[in-house]
Amino acid sequence: MSRPVAGATVPASQRAVAQIDRGAITRNCERLTRELGDRTAFGAVVKADGYGHGAAEAAQAALDGGATWLFVATSEEVVGLPGGATVVVMGAIAGSELPGVIAAGADVVAWSADFVEQLPPGARVHVKLDTGMGRLGTRDPEEATRVAEAAVARGCVVAGLMTHFATADERGDAFFGEQLKRFRAWAEPLRARFPGAVLHAANSAATLRDGASHFDLVRCGIAIYGMDPFGVDPAEHGLEPALSLRSWVAAVKPLAPGQSVGYGRRFVAAEPTRIVTVPIGYGDGWRRALSDNGEVVIGGRRHPIVGNVSMDNVAVDVGTAGVAVGDAVTLLGDGILAEAVAARIGTINYEVTCALTPRVTRTYV
Repeated sequence: MSRPVAGATVPASQRAVAQIDRGAITRNCERLTRELGDRTAFGAVVKADGYGHGAAEAAQAALDGGATWLFVATSEEVVGLPGGATVVVMGAIAGSELPGVIAAGADVVAWSADFVEQLPPGARVHVKLDTGMGRLGTRDPEEATRVAEAAVARGCVVAGLMTHFATADERGDAFFGEQLKRFRAWAEPLRARFPGAVLHAANSAATLRDGASHFDLVRCGIAIYGMDPFGVDPAEHGLEPALSLRSWVAAVKPLAPGQSVGYGRRFVAAEPTRIVTVPIGYGDGWRRALSDNGEVVIGGRRHPIVGNVSMDNVAVDVGTAGVAVGDAVTLLGDGILAEAVAARIGTINYEVTCALTPRVTRTYV
């Protein structure tokens, strides 16, 4: 048995399905590469299981769309990626993790001489300058240069010089320009000293915002999945959301005035209505903050989530609409954008898809 879902199906054995359109990821990458000049390579960020889309599948779709670099955050995320691209681990790595990462052929990021001393000769290193993000990287340009020199002295390859923007997604702010200036002042003069190093700084927002940030390589994450790095509307940038999230109507019951639904009796009916139970909840990554604060699509119509989102279920008020057990329920897709969901709960679109847990089955088209 399967239940019809606009463009997909949710098998009876599955509570919720995230359907990922690999073609959309490929087309988004192709669209982003059109922002780049001939000398700038395209990198796809597939950390956090491809922002919830599935790292291996997303990586292959990105390679099909022109990516030649893949970026992850942890040593574990190197495993299972397709071949054909240079892989860079951007996050902090313990010394005990280095042998596996280097054996896998991945590049690493360094910002201290102590870290470089743990690297085997031949390792490929990207040296990071903190131009204002305030997380990883040294703030001192001279120290960053010394790290690069220490890598060469150890027999390693300086494969890249990099930084990361803190406010690229805040259009019109001045700090983005300050960071860009600091990075250029440090990195550009080092081209002659480290001729094989690629300069890279731009995330998705910077890639779309300012061509001066592109340098030799861009690192696009959120945009390749068809979400707006500025948190508004992906269509403004010609991007296609790649993930739709669907479940099904597990129960339909009448609710009389004065009757309630869910923990804490947060929703009490003021008039006769009908409530449907949908088997997805915060245990699946559909946030409790969406209690009385979200919508779903059933039969082409939007209906409100009512009462508290529980671990395994949400309740939806369908009124007098003709809804039956087994009908498809869309939580993302069919006009519901991750950006809109994020705005409701005061977060960002990144978190909406990254939050989806392994209980949500991923399927690919």
